[in-house]
Amino acid sequence: MGATAGAQDQRPGLLFSPGPAGWWDSERVSCPRVLPGDGTTPWRMWYYGRDEGFDRSITLPTGRVGLAESPDGLDWTRVRGPLTKGAVLEPHPDPRRFDSAHLGISDIARHGDLYWMWYLGGRRDPGPGGRPGFPMLPGLALSRNGIDWVRVEGPHSGAMLDVGEAGEFDERMASWPQMVPLDDGTWRLYYHTVTAAGEFWVAVAESDDGFRWEKRGKILGPGPSGRFDDLGVATRHVIRHDGRWLMFYEGVGDIGEGPAVSRQLGVAVSDDGLDWQRIDGADRGGSILAQVPAGEGGWDHRLGCPWVVPMADGSLRLYYIGSNERPAGMGHAELFSVHQIGLAVSDGDIRQWRRVEARQ
Repeated sequence: MGATAGAQDQRPGLLFSPGPAGWWDSERVSCPRVLPGDGTTPWRMWYYGRDEGFDRSITLPTGRVGLAESPDGLDWTRVRGPLTKGAVLEPHPDPRRFDSAHLGISDIARHGDLYWMWYLGGRRDPGPGGRPGFPMLPGLALSRNGIDWVRVEGPHSGAMLDVGEAGEFDERMASWPQMVPLDDGTWRLYYHTVTAAGEFWVAVAESDDGFRWEKRGKILGPGPSGRFDDLGVATRHVIRHDGRWLMFYEGVGDIGEGPAVSRQLGVAVSDDGLDWQRIDGADRGGSILAQVPAGEGGWDHRLGCPWVVPMADGSLRLYYIGSNERPAGMGHAELFSVHQIGLAVSDGDIRQWRRVEARQ
């Protein structure tokens, strides 16, 4: 075991903050992926982040991946991994690989006696728009204990999927993958991209074995003008619950300030996991969890990376990340904001959520 969660503000929803000096996540923590305990084993949360010394040319919240454990999914203690400063997965040393500059977890599941971690990664070479770290591609790693990981060697410089051809909707990235097993024994991989026009789209690929994939195209993108997700759908968590498919997602919205956008959480439903219908949430703009308005000093002015855990009593937990307001003129530069992990809960109505009291 390692350090407990860092000092945290008394602000609604705040659950887990950057770690102490000397840890891999001392600058930011992001994208919680949570497996509940079973009464004999603890809750486990994998997440990505970075310390102050991580490559500053990668202007994203990604970096390395680490692990924390909890008796109840509320109070978390870091587990020291075998890699740099306690991480459990970090960029590959071979600069030719797709994940040699930065990476981050996007999905965790148990299949048989193995943990499967899907993650995203990028190189240092400048990608679309001249930004180092792009294009981001999906990778897969396997583990027996959740701490020691072995990468699966994909066909695209280690990645399991490549970007699309020039002019295709996913030519810029194919990232934040999540794999879902289907009843017929096949597998589905959800991922998202952003187009040159700034639209965010969720897409799917399918596989017979979980390793070799064929793209099937985009399935959910921008909502109506003025809605919280009118620029599209980014990170997401797809689950099957109460006889239907649910997609909890990060909606990207146009706020009329150039590259700056809003990021709030929403939900869509489906009968088959392919044809999706948005559900209006109870919060602003049709969201289920809206950002804290500008000027109020909220730790979660922007929201993302939802992960939902159904509880035995019928309630739902929604783990997410929040980031504070960036200084004026900083645009989309993630390094000028602090990323932390939060929690909201629902009594079972997927449209209505409330932030929990901040944890110490």
